[in-house]
Amino acid sequence: MHLRLISWFFIILNFMEYIGSQNASRGRRQRRMHPNVSQGCQGGCATCSDYNGCLSCKPRLFFVLERIGMKQIGVCLSSCPSGYYGIRYPDINKCTKCKADCDTCFNKNFCTKCKSGFYLHLGKCLDTCPEGLEANNHTMECISIVHCEASEWGPWSPCTKKGKTCGFKRGTETRVREIMQHPSAKGNLCPPTSETRKCTVQRKKCPKGERGKKGRERKRKKLHKEENKEAVPDNKGLEPSRETPEQRESKDKLQQKKRKVQDKQQKSVSVGTVH
Repeated sequence: MHLRLISWFFIILNFMEYIGSQNASRGRRQRRMHPNVSQGCQGGCATCSDYNGCLSCKPRLFFVLERIGMKQIGVCLSSCPSGYYGIRYPDINKCTKCKADCDTCFNKNFCTKCKSGFYLHLGKCLDTCPEGLEANNHTMECISIVHCEASEWGPWSPCTKKGKTCGFKRGTETRVREIMQHPSAKGNLCPPTSETRKCTVQRKKCPKGERGKKGRERKRKKLHKEENKEAVPDNKGLEPSRETPEQRESKDKLQQKKRKVQDKQQKSVSVGTVH
């Protein structure tokens, strides 16, 4: 019985020495892989290196490599930076780069924002939008083409002529409609929002003081004509400034005949008086 206990004691001792040797070899392997592993890591790192930065991250943080000059430094972030998307693995959470034309993405096959010069459509970045869509340069997305939409025509306005509703028989009337939806860049243009047509009404006199524009214009022309007539001097009996010699000769003969007639009339009156 005593010998059996001694043998068990040596077996346990040998097993403990074997476990110790395994732990020592594991530590040597880790030191060979990361000779500069630091014990005082900061910034969310679980393990780190003075030369390579973070080597692993604390739970729920994402590991990403940042390039600084010619080398890459590991960092641990709560969310992935622009141009990366996060993937969670059992042992580590990593940030993976999006496609070259993506600025931000949900995964490698679904972009949420494109880089300059590309338009987003169904998670993909395109240089031109598909047929039936147009590019929105403000949001940098492919959107549906929007056509103009107008409301129904309103009622016709009263028949008028030059702003008046009286003093005429034929005039015009107008109706209007509103634009309900303005078109996008490639959409159909909006139709006219007003139209006018001729109309006929029964003539009625305008109330006093409401003469139409045409009546006021006619009165003004009449007054202006009378003023010009009064301003013209009476040139009767004066010789025109541009009479030809023939005209002057015929005029002189006419005046001589008039004088002869007047002389005969005076002689006949004097003879009658003597008798």
